[in-house]
Amino acid sequence: MRADQLIMNVKVYNSYYKRFDKNNVAVLDGRFMYVGPGGPEMIEADEVIDARGRYMIPGLIDIHLHIESTMVTPVTFSHGLIRCGVTSIVAEPHEMANVFGLEGVQEMMAASRETLVDMFYAIPSSVPATPMETTGGAIEIEDMDALLATGEIICLGEIMNYVDVIRDPDCKTNQILQHIRKNYPDLVIEGHTPKLLGLDLHRLIFAGVDSDHTHQSIEGLKARIAAGMFIEIQEKSMTPEVMDYLIQHDVAQHFCFVTDDVMPDSLVERGHLDHIVRKAIQMGMRPEDAIYAATSTPALRMKMTDRGSIAPGKVADYVLLSDLEQLAIDQVYKKGRKAYDDYELYKQDRSTGQFPAHFYTSVKLDKLTAADFAIRLSDPKVSGGTGSDFSGEGKEGEGPYACRVMMVKDGSTFVEEHIAPIPAENGELLWEDSEYGQIATFERYAVNGNRAHGLIGGDTIKRGAIATTYSHDNHNLLVVGRNREDMILAANTVISSQGGFCVVENGKVLAHLELPVGGILTEEPLAVVSHQVKELRAAMLSLGYVHYNPIMSISTHSLAVSPALKITDYGLIDVNAGKVVPLIV
Repeated sequence: MRADQLIMNVKVYNSYYKRFDKNNVAVLDGRFMYVGPGGPEMIEADEVIDARGRYMIPGLIDIHLHIESTMVTPVTFSHGLIRCGVTSIVAEPHEMANVFGLEGVQEMMAASRETLVDMFYAIPSSVPATPMETTGGAIEIEDMDALLATGEIICLGEIMNYVDVIRDPDCKTNQILQHIRKNYPDLVIEGHTPKLLGLDLHRLIFAGVDSDHTHQSIEGLKARIAAGMFIEIQEKSMTPEVMDYLIQHDVAQHFCFVTDDVMPDSLVERGHLDHIVRKAIQMGMRPEDAIYAATSTPALRMKMTDRGSIAPGKVADYVLLSDLEQLAIDQVYKKGRKAYDDYELYKQDRSTGQFPAHFYTSVKLDKLTAADFAIRLSDPKVSGGTGSDFSGEGKEGEGPYACRVMMVKDGSTFVEEHIAPIPAENGELLWEDSEYGQIATFERYAVNGNRAHGLIGGDTIKRGAIATTYSHDNHNLLVVGRNREDMILAANTVISSQGGFCVVENGKVLAHLELPVGGILTEEPLAVVSHQVKELRAAMLSLGYVHYNPIMSISTHSLAVSPALKITDYGLIDVNAGKVVPLIV
């Protein structure tokens, strides 16, 4: 029998028994042909590899992530994934879709076709995420039909607007769900259901949403599994109690590991899905079970019948490990060909012009001035209604006024609402004289010129300013600051570079990450981006930000589906109520 490759003396992971067996493995035409004790006496191979007793596991599969979260292009992302043993992913490009609509999705897919990692795509289902924000593009039902006609779509991406699904039978998201279930009944539908329980949870599952990847509690985990929901465990859900539950109970078929969002420096320094598997093992999960949750169950969930295990007929994506407990990756093979070797130089060349020219000119904002950061009582988004009905203790136009404040909390991207008195004078809130900073957002697609202002406190910056167009999911210009001058400099620096991040203190730029592709991606190599993001994070922390991930924290201040008080160009959003609320109570 002829084979392209014969791997001998290797401990092979058997997904069906969740164990390692010492065997030989033959590969033919990019697929596993044979797994067993037979060697050269029965198989003639072009290449024979002596694994020297190492471990062989299937290539890791991440079924829920956003490439844009790493701020790099698909080619760069693939380069970073391979060395982590990740050989297949399901990407949902709803960030690029919010900037460019259908074209954004199509161009991300096009940029992924020549990557080494197999990149399957989810249709962004919630673009925009809510009807309470302005985006550069939208995904409509006819766009979904066009994408599904390509044959490159594997699922409907996370349904984020769960509030409307439950409360508004005629909302856009329900129309999408009904269309998909009627016309594509076999298509997997992904969900986003933070803190949902009881009747509301069951109504969402009844609507067709049968997975959740958000932060899990034991109560929520049990309720979801009991109702038939598939759970995608990302790192923030890997609490000791959740991991202990997964270890102690027979729920292996009901969950898998995913990354969702990984920063560039974290990808370089800690890894990707391999980091999650490694952490699960360190927290007491058997390596065999942790590997299963990053290979077999994600493949089963996404109906990837050709991968996820080392067995005849499966795609020959595999990883050779020198240490199972540490998940120490020596080599990674893609379709039977070596793609990464820990003992060889692994370098990425810079590639530019990967997208159409107009993807590099998407920030359509004039430079901002001090007047743009005045919080005027006459603004209906500030006072509610006409802006003429003030309830301050002094005369009309003077304070203090009871105002809603977005309170940032370390350990979470959730932002709580706090009510605080803010002084006012001459029809403006004197926010610079208070203990709180300002948060402002500016519509940057030249659609309507919307803008909104709010107040922010808690574990955020205590001085200086930060500006970014990397603001989920609308990606409008978001600015947080303690004084107008620094906010102006930060904002205008980002506008000038066609998107990115800028951190300023006392009129000096401390860090500037340019993201010129759609205002959210860079074409720089991963090593360069990793270094820039590391500097960015350090600069944010130097301003007094107290957060495990300040970049993710600030970029979700405009995510109007994540509790509890957020801001878009429509104004402050009461997420749980699903409505716009004024700054002044």
